[in-house]
Amino acid sequence: MKVGASVVAARRGGLSSTFDELNKYFTISGMPVASSQYWNSIHGRDQGEAQKDTEGLQIMRTLARNMAFLIKSIQLGKSAYGLPEKEAFQPMNFIR
Repeated sequence: MKVGASVVAARRGGLSSTFDELNKYFTISGMPVASSQYWNSIHGRDQGEAQKDTEGLQIMRTLARNMAFLIKSIQLGKSAYGLPEKEAFQPMNFIR
């Protein structure tokens, strides 16, 4: 029940597919995923340019607040209800 959050940075394109792939790792690992108000991405090509991306910075601040809230909420839930029960993995072979 560790909280995950992916953050991607790029000059322009390719962020959405990278963001998607990173989040898939969290979901197959049984991790709750913290979100923001949009995809967790920021743009900039050269050093320091991302600091000028006001929308990207707002997304990062929102992500940080949401992640902190989710971590605290899980901690409260753990103390009140415990962790979810895990089942043993049961692989399925569709070739018969």
